Amino acid sequence: MLLLDGTFYQIAADGQVYVKPDSVLTPFATVTHFDTDIKYNFDSAVDFAGFTAAIDSLVPSLNRFYAIQVHGTFSFIKTRSVPRQTEPYPPLAEVAKTQPEFEYEQTTGTLAGFRCPAFVKGINVPGYHLHFLSDDHQTGGHVLAFTLAHGTVQLDETTDFQLRLPEGAAFEQTDLTNDQTAALEKVEK
Repeated sequence: MLLLDGTFYQIAADGQVYVKPDSVLTPFATVTHFDTDIKYNFDSAVDFAGFTAAIDSLVPSLNRFYAIQVHGTFSFIKTRSVPRQTEPYPPLAEVAKTQPEFEYEQTTGTLAGFRCPAFVKGINVPGYHLHFLSDDHQTGGHVLAFTLAHGTVQLDETTDFQLRLPEGAAFEQTDLTNDQTAALEKVEK
């Protein structure tokens, strides 16, 4: 799912992009009202690792949340979409083994997501979590790799963090004591 400029987009496991009403439920979301604090142009090609290193050098503190929007041309981008799950819900690491992955070349679109500080481990994903939506709204997904040919990045330093926990017995009785760092790292990358 990607919320961009007030519209919810679902990039389904079939690779199609669907506009969804704001009444659709999701088990997890990270959202913000985007307000640009930092703007930077990438005038030459950069891959995911080079991009994250550049952003890390631009931000005033790695202890803050940063919402990210990048509009640009990508010579390559690899995304995925995790299929809808049903009970009993398998671990994400198991689901990711068979997740559909998509590769696109020479496409223009928007990356949107967050850079979260290390201290949110266990609550959110530390580091970068980005989704992609092509300008024609036909392709997208959770970003696994990319080469940005050129583009503009906007960063929103976010100092307010709210967490809403689920209600009900299912959440209250779930064992959340296991450290999922290794599994999450494998799934995210």
